[in-house]
Amino acid sequence: MDEALQKILNRLRDAGLNRSILPVEGPTGPVGRIGGREAVVLCSNDYLGLASDPRLAEAAKKALDREGFGAGAARLISGSKEAHHDLEEALARFKGTEACLIFNSGYMANIGLLSALSGPGCLVYSDALNHASIIDGARLSKAEIQVFRHCDPDHLEELLSRESQNPSPSMPQDGRPVRRLVVTEGVFSMDGDVSPLDRIAPLARRLGASLMVDDAHGTGVLGEDGRGTAVHLGVADLVDVRMGTLGKALGAFGAYVCGSRTLIDFLINACRAFIYTTGLPPSVAAAAREALRIVETEPERRERLHRNAAFLREGLRSLGFDVRQDPTPIIPVIVGDAQNTVRFAEELLERGIFARGIRPPTVPEGTGRIRATVSAAHETSHLERALDAFETTGRSLGLIGGKVSSTSGSHSE
Repeated sequence: MDEALQKILNRLRDAGLNRSILPVEGPTGPVGRIGGREAVVLCSNDYLGLASDPRLAEAAKKALDREGFGAGAARLISGSKEAHHDLEEALARFKGTEACLIFNSGYMANIGLLSALSGPGCLVYSDALNHASIIDGARLSKAEIQVFRHCDPDHLEELLSRESQNPSPSMPQDGRPVRRLVVTEGVFSMDGDVSPLDRIAPLARRLGASLMVDDAHGTGVLGEDGRGTAVHLGVADLVDVRMGTLGKALGAFGAYVCGSRTLIDFLINACRAFIYTTGLPPSVAAAAREALRIVETEPERRERLHRNAAFLREGLRSLGFDVRQDPTPIIPVIVGDAQNTVRFAEELLERGIFARGIRPPTVPEGTGRIRATVSAAHETSHLERALDAFETTGRSLGLIGGKVSSTSGSHSE
């Protein structure tokens, strides 16, 4: 087996598509040490700088003293702790829903949700650039999948209207509760663009489809008090299933699903990814609860985050890079070829900037990129260092201005 696996790895390496893990020394923050070298970290999803906030650590320590570390079992057996219920109640209030259920990761939440809600005889309408967890969950559900063009409500309407004209039972024969489900991210993780939920949500409601929004990258970042993309666009009441994660702007770990009491009760009874998984450590849930309190009471963190994002985005544009104008901290710098993307990331790291190169299959062929993400914890000096490194590297690779000689090595990511 190893020989066959090595051949595949060799092909990936030759194509510039192999992946490797780089350990980052020190606490999660705006600066870390990678391979013994200090670097500004521009690839973390710790948007509000909460991952290393001492208040989260203190909340976790108190929960450790009160409830121990492990949950001990799945929550339906004996593993449902006080910290889990406190967090769910707080998240439901935060999202303005009747109830909430927490999961052990965003990936588990999405595959569990889609498998529970949809199935044979159902239709899932999925944005073309949805996250891999949504794609996998839709496939596992065995529903019919119809992909609509990225952020294109007109194409979605065409697909929904076409199916509406075909007589079909109101509920699939295997008893799945949702006949037609539209699924989209709120903020797309690789481009940083915002879904047009202000058009998609009314459209889905008018044509009789349910709507699920994965707001992993919008929660804590957009909307009043950081309540997310649907609040930002004024359509929160039209979203049936609100999913998000606890490990990005909230700086903790895990995921949540918010919605009606009926939805949550159904998931408790039908979602295998919840039923058959040991509960989150109570200390993790307690840290996430403290993070949520900070998100609601310290709006200056979001303000600083958006100032930093605007600073870096405008700086890159002024250098000649073609970057999008979006209200999010995700700023993709398109390089194109996978090999050049690897080389760009390597040269940035040599210049003290840690930003990973994203390549197929995560993004479409020919759109390899440096996915730069900023944090409220970055100082202006960090971002100025980043701009200097992007300029030098961009010129070195001929992506902006005149080409200069490169001193980078040829090692792989």
